[in-house]
Amino acid sequence: MHVHPLDPSSTVAPFEQLRAQVATRAASGDLPAGTRLPTVRALAAELGLAVNTVAKAYRALESDGVITTEGRRGTFVSATAAAGSTDAVAAAAAYIADARRLGLTQAEAVHLVERSW
Repeated sequence: MHVHPLDPSSTVAPFEQLRAQVATRAASGDLPAGTRLPTVRALAAELGLAVNTVAKAYRALESDGVITTEGRRGTFVSATAAAGSTDAVAAAAAYIADARRLGLTQAEAVHLVERSW
């Protein structure tokens, strides 16, 4: 598995950039279920990050059900990661329906999401 480089000039924390990248790629199928992820140390070295930064991203991904750690076997994209994308699509559709019912424009709805994030 190859992780895309992170943006050092971004205002988004490196652990969050990594978490979001893996979660998005798992949900889209770019990282299929069963894909083995690099070890925390190897990925930290590859990205030039602290080990704790990668470990924090992995913990968040595991907590969200995107990845599973199987001890010495390694860390893998979870089979439930694709199910999470279905839930996200349903949540987005429900929000859009509510926003339209309330008379919000797309820009207003997006602004509310960004402000709440």
